[in-house]
Amino acid sequence: MPARRVLLLVATRKGAWLYESDAERKTWRVDGPHFLGHIINHLVLDPRDGRTLLAAAKTGHLGPTIFRSEDLGRTWKEAARPPAFAKSAENGRTVDHTFWLTPAHASEPDTWYAGTSPQGLFRSQDGGVTWEPFSSVNDDPQYRTWMGSAQDGTPDGPKLHSILVDPRDPAHLYFAMSGGGVHESVDHGGNWAPLVDGLEVVEGFDPANITFHDPHCVRLCPSHPDRLYQQNHCGIYRLDRPGRQWLRIGKAMPQAVGDIGFPLVVHPHDADTAWVLPMDGSSVWPRTSPDGRPGVYVTRDGGESWQRLASGLPRQQAWWTVKRQAMSADAQTPVGLYFGTTSGELWMSRNEGRRWKCLARHLPEIYAVEAAELA
Repeated sequence: MPARRVLLLVATRKGAWLYESDAERKTWRVDGPHFLGHIINHLVLDPRDGRTLLAAAKTGHLGPTIFRSEDLGRTWKEAARPPAFAKSAENGRTVDHTFWLTPAHASEPDTWYAGTSPQGLFRSQDGGVTWEPFSSVNDDPQYRTWMGSAQDGTPDGPKLHSILVDPRDPAHLYFAMSGGGVHESVDHGGNWAPLVDGLEVVEGFDPANITFHDPHCVRLCPSHPDRLYQQNHCGIYRLDRPGRQWLRIGKAMPQAVGDIGFPLVVHPHDADTAWVLPMDGSSVWPRTSPDGRPGVYVTRDGGESWQRLASGLPRQQAWWTVKRQAMSADAQTPVGLYFGTTSGELWMSRNEGRRWKCLARHLPEIYAVEAAELA
């Protein structure tokens, strides 16, 4: 199969940019900014039609909303009804922002899922034009307890994220909450069950309390959907279904680096290969590159061992943070890897991380990077 052009979708604190490559990924054309000045938390291309884009935005005058384009970003329209919690006497919550967007199964061409802050799960069945609460999660008393308060989540608000769809079965779904753990449904959202066995929590807290579980990013292996990887507040984990016990594979990371971070990317064709970008986890809030020396780490044996990949990256004084949505991979051979930093740098590798190159500098703080392929 001939190589395809790659489209990088870069969401930032002050707008969004599109980077389109040639077939060899050697030259790139930039399109943007889109929504200059607005917070864009996630920008996703619909792989089912190859042209529809959805952008999760928090704007100064419209508040939290969704924008959609049917022509790869040439024109945009706001959603007629963006995600919003049901209004009731018992529910005083409001959506601060939509954080995560996921296209549904290939057999459901107009369906999308969205995760919000505070934690909420929503669905659109008309391509992102209108959104409704999905299943009973948002108002279920047990889930509301597990979600905790605003102070129990991440510094910019608790979030529902990592919405995953089993490519073999549209009824098999996962999502994660920070805080509130990982959850699974096998009946299209009719019922959900926690999936946290084996996961650690911050010392001094009870792992039996789902509230204290803080998954940062959960990924499903495209080549082997029975395997999940997770970058957690307390390490890197792997889960092989139908098992329910997560295995902490991050203990094989170098002790001086640790296994705390936010993003995690899985190889599109090899379930044993995954990449992480560790952050300083020596105390609660550093969350920058350890010692100011960023490096991507790869496992090629399912987490039994890890290798540092830093050729081309700064050797010192690079105090980056890379957020949970800000690292992605294409499906080329060899795989291309991409990540964006809070200091506005966009990095890429055309050879699975063996050599890195800075594709763009001086962007606003990067929130998310998605790699898609164009026909």
